[in-house]
Amino acid sequence: MLSLLFGTPVLSLIGAIGAALTLGLRGGGALLALLVLPLYVPVPGHRSRAAEAAVSGLGGQAQLLLLGALLVFAAAFAALGGSSSTAYFDGMNGRRTPI
Repeated sequence: MLSLLFGTPVLSLIGAIGAALTLGLRGGGALLALLVLPLYVPVPGHRSRAAEAAVSGLGGQAQLLLLGALLVFAAAFAALGGSSSTAYFDGMNGRRTPI
């Protein structure tokens, strides 16, 4: 259950990072998939390994620590990417302003 608590926000924050990177691009959908998909892959793997280790009695502390580290890094980069993309792209009139 704890792996869901860590893993779900990581996936959301990775999506926010990808959306911030592709903001204002014409072919942004395909680029978003190419950028975000490799970052999504480790999260379900660590979640399933943590659950498997907990069921087998080994304890899934290592996998939960990795998910926690991914959560910290994703939160930091999502805040950084979101703030820089909104400072760069003015969505109201579609102009890009230099930072």
